[in-house]
Amino acid sequence: MCGRYSQAKDPATLAEEFDALDATDGAWPGPDHNVAPTTTVVAVVDRHPRDGDGRPDPQRLERSLRAMRWGLVPGWADDPKVGNRMINARADSLTSKPAFRRAARGRRCLLPADGWFEWQRDGPAGTKVPYFITLPGGRSIALAGLWETWRPKDAPPGTSPLITTTVVTVDAAGPLTAIHHRMPLVLPAERWAAWLDPDNDDPTGLLEPPPPEFLTSLELRQVSRKVNDVKNHGPELLEERHDEPEQVGLDLDVPATQ
Repeated sequence: MCGRYSQAKDPATLAEEFDALDATDGAWPGPDHNVAPTTTVVAVVDRHPRDGDGRPDPQRLERSLRAMRWGLVPGWADDPKVGNRMINARADSLTSKPAFRRAARGRRCLLPADGWFEWQRDGPAGTKVPYFITLPGGRSIALAGLWETWRPKDAPPGTSPLITTTVVTVDAAGPLTAIHHRMPLVLPAERWAAWLDPDNDDPTGLLEPPPPEFLTSLELRQVSRKVNDVKNHGPELLEERHDEPEQVGLDLDVPATQ
């Protein structure tokens, strides 16, 4: 699953790292080390650029950064609040669930992250212990995602759409199985282009977990339970902690597994 992650790099830095144009148009809300559902996040997409009449050029692809709200709202939804329940999309049902299948065919994206949080149940009382999973050296992790556009059915012509996204999840693999049974689908750089390709309408061959050497390169560290509170956003949430006393009064109801 993926219910919280860190996205603290500015769009200019991400544009260089992902070889993309910055099309966030100032919508980036700023560094956030505790991104929660319904937050505006930065995503990477590949699209065919359009001419002045709106016709796509099939011979060209343009990679860009876009601002999106986390929590996918299908185009057919009556109420955008449905996105609050669609922060994750299970890889094994992408092509069968009506909420995801259109996006899975041609609206796939990457969600750059410094890393993501996972909670491990510890002991008979079921205490949830947070871990942060990241790559060494400050490299971004690319979480596989889907995106969609939504407008109210009675919206006047020219109304800007709501653009939303969800994180694709798979069975945990490698050392991550010790923390949780689900994980986001994380993609090494050599798989980015294939995942983003808008002309590939069959994602089934793109859903394999990352190679073992990528998984073993991940750093897993126990962090403060302060991450449980969505009001906390600072970089101290990423620091390793092992001797922290039980926190009182925090929101321990982390998002449900997807």
